[in-house]
Amino acid sequence: MRASLVPYLVKRFLRFDKDQPFIFLSALLAFLGITLGVMVLIVAMALMNGFDKEFKKKLTIMNYPLTIIPKFYGAVNEELLIKMQTKFPHLEFSPYVQSAIMARNGSKLEGGYIFGVNFEDEAKVNSVLAKAITKGQFSKFDVLVGKSLKDEFNLYIDDKLMYIFTHVEPGGLSVTPKIKRFKIKGIFDSGLSAYDKAYSYTTLSSMQAMLGLSSSQYDGIHIYSNEPHKDILKIKEFLPVSVSVKGWWEDNVNFFAALELEKASLFIVLMLIILIAAINIISSLLMTVMNRRSEIALLLSLGATTKEIKKIFLYLGIVIGVSGILAGIAFGMSGLWILSTFDIVSLPKDVYPTTTLPLDLSLKDFSLIVVGAFVIVIASSYYPAKKASEVDILRVLRNE
Repeated sequence: MRASLVPYLVKRFLRFDKDQPFIFLSALLAFLGITLGVMVLIVAMALMNGFDKEFKKKLTIMNYPLTIIPKFYGAVNEELLIKMQTKFPHLEFSPYVQSAIMARNGSKLEGGYIFGVNFEDEAKVNSVLAKAITKGQFSKFDVLVGKSLKDEFNLYIDDKLMYIFTHVEPGGLSVTPKIKRFKIKGIFDSGLSAYDKAYSYTTLSSMQAMLGLSSSQYDGIHIYSNEPHKDILKIKEFLPVSVSVKGWWEDNVNFFAALELEKASLFIVLMLIILIAAINIISSLLMTVMNRRSEIALLLSLGATTKEIKKIFLYLGIVIGVSGILAGIAFGMSGLWILSTFDIVSLPKDVYPTTTLPLDLSLKDFSLIVVGAFVIVIASSYYPAKKASEVDILRVLRNE
């Protein structure tokens, strides 16, 4: 009988009291607040993770997992390429030559870079270009342009596009930039407008001819790796001092640091919703303690221990809080399913890397949400439970 005292009283105190309806209303508001907080946190963290993952995926492709570049006095050539292919057969390599350019069509100008590549090798390291490349399609001075540039300049396949190179050549008493018209032979779409507008790709021989380089000389080598963070360490040990290797993340450190800061800030702000809801738990339990003082005193006089009284109100707060957490998880997961199944929100493709909401709730974030909410519930329940166990039996019964 004694063992069932705590759960019995917890159930009794949770019932609606016609004489004190505000106590029940306060507990209900606490439940709803925690439910809302957990639900919003789950959806928000899934969205943040989804965008983070989508941006990383796109940036990895367009910036390439790893890139070998020369130092100030170094050179990247065919000899180094052959050595790398022999030493690391599990990696894919694509040598390139690049130049900063201005693309011109009529009166419109757009700055960017043009890469000279072997399209067969490039298709192995860049999945975006692989979709736009047809075997044997590209001849000398043919070019592959991004969808954003194509749309801005209103270009079509087999149109001519003028490129103004930053490299100059002497002409009489002055120097003039090199200018060449390339024929458009393909369109790629990375999903990132900045890259689609700035990057163009032509054949390796075209760029070597434009820049006066030998067929065995390159500006760098793009590398595809499934584990770039591990492979970069092995490659650094192998490379001569005249060249270096960089990972795609090294060019985007500040961007992803900002995303992580934004995610942490959002988590803290939304956790405050749960904290505010927990204040309702405190007020609800304190009102219950004040309203039930005579019952608490009577229980203590009949042999109930202060530990049991503390348990009653601690469990009362936990029931309200945990119920809110479970309801929040259910609604949050339902929201994620609805957002991922139905095209409710459509994003502008020229701004975001995807037109649909990317959702990815990690186990780490889910655990932090649940544990954080539970800790807040426990902390908010402890003080009222402690006050209930400190009721003065003689004073209360004398006044009653």
